[in-house]
Amino acid sequence: MNLARLLRRAAQVAPDNWAVAHGHDNLRRFGETEARVAALARRLLTDFGLRHGDRVALAMRNSPQYFELLFAAWHAGLTAVPINAKLHPKEFEYILGHSEAKLCFVSTDLAEGVASVALPGLRTVCVDDPEYERLAAGEPLTIADCAPDDVAWLFYTSGTTGRPKGAMLTHCNLLTMTMGFFTDVDSIDAGDCVLHAAPMSHGSGQYILPHVAAMAKQVIPASGGFDAAEMFDLMRVHPGMCVFAAPTMVRRLIESPMARSADSSNLKTIVYGGGPMYVADLKRAMEVLGPKLAQIYGQGESPMTITAMTKARHRDITHSRYEQRLASVGVAQAAVEVRVGGNDDETLAVGEPGEVLVRGATVMRGYWRDPEASAKTLRGGWLHTGDVGAMDADGFLTLMDRSKDLIISGGSNIYPREVEEVLLRHPAVGEVSVIGAPHPDWGEEVVAYVVGRTADGVTAAELDALCLDHIARFKRPKRYVFVEALPKNNYGKVLKTELRRIEAKNKAGA
Repeated sequence: MNLARLLRRAAQVAPDNWAVAHGHDNLRRFGETEARVAALARRLLTDFGLRHGDRVALAMRNSPQYFELLFAAWHAGLTAVPINAKLHPKEFEYILGHSEAKLCFVSTDLAEGVASVALPGLRTVCVDDPEYERLAAGEPLTIADCAPDDVAWLFYTSGTTGRPKGAMLTHCNLLTMTMGFFTDVDSIDAGDCVLHAAPMSHGSGQYILPHVAAMAKQVIPASGGFDAAEMFDLMRVHPGMCVFAAPTMVRRLIESPMARSADSSNLKTIVYGGGPMYVADLKRAMEVLGPKLAQIYGQGESPMTITAMTKARHRDITHSRYEQRLASVGVAQAAVEVRVGGNDDETLAVGEPGEVLVRGATVMRGYWRDPEASAKTLRGGWLHTGDVGAMDADGFLTLMDRSKDLIISGGSNIYPREVEEVLLRHPAVGEVSVIGAPHPDWGEEVVAYVVGRTADGVTAAELDALCLDHIARFKRPKRYVFVEALPKNNYGKVLKTELRRIEAKNKAGA
């Protein structure tokens, strides 16, 4: 089993179908794309001395090369390590070192940051240099034989320890996810396309696979990311468009001045996920764009595949529990079992909140080089998501909270302890607690409650500078609240629930 065979099949069956577009322009067809991928795969082995299972990192903005390199790595029997392009150089350094990557492909804007990483044996190639085109030319390599359990994608997702963990996603995991798109999310025709406005290092990149399986086109925005005006412009050019978007992207899209007047008839589906979508926003999006929204709930540990809610269910306004269903994350996808467990993982009754547990062929093999975390997260054969939810009698899951205190801002995951550890580096900071507060555009914003060590205290500017030296910009607090003490229970544990109550009270009184 090798995911690269999806591309080989498309090149054999539909060599003249467009495979990749950049902005308005169709770039390459499947036949040419597969030939470039096969040549790149050979070069990965011959020029860089890589061997089966070695890790190849992608520290890149969205680009046509991203698509090629994912498949080239798989074609050669290697493991891809896509890295969030918004990370700080020190975070790049940790992931590159922890994954033991031997080669890293970078885009020009990230080349300097990755070049500052001093890791023995790591080589870098800029995909915007002429050298890259040389690698994409030459003799093809035969597709490597891979076992279903071989790791295809090492997906780094933050954890409560403050250090990212590498979820080992196998060829079997991702092929099952691919088939799940067709059974649970949407249909794809050969003339359709997927627009990568969200990072290809995450969910949007994983949706490359079902579109290759359907012999459909990948569209990379010229900007390399999300821009509402550009999205509406590309909708006009490329028919049958599917987009994976975080809720904040959907909100910004429908709030764009172009939203009411733009021609969105070529938009087929927006699949949203990665954070809470409020019912009011969802209704407004359907009003502006039409009944074109579908939802998925997944995690890096079970990519894009825990629950889903189709477009048909979104538009079923006659159902007696329509509002409740819109507020849910849908029903279990066909390839997995989903249940809500109590303190001892026992299945809870309908409507009773507990931890969401998942079992199936999409669940990761475990965490890279972390057997203790793997055993804890996968105990009893079930993925313990850390999310708290409740199931109704019809199998619709509603998420209640996130037991790990995860903050989701603009579709990006932020773990408080990671931010807290950085803030505590400042000598004037005695204690700190980071929480997420509701934000109308981003879903949540990061707020830090800080207790100073000295009477002189510390300024928000100093803490901002500290964060920018150690973590990605999007993770730093948007507000600092300086207090004399943090609320704690009898055991000395900080009560984040109390801090959230204080936030809500202050907002109500504002």
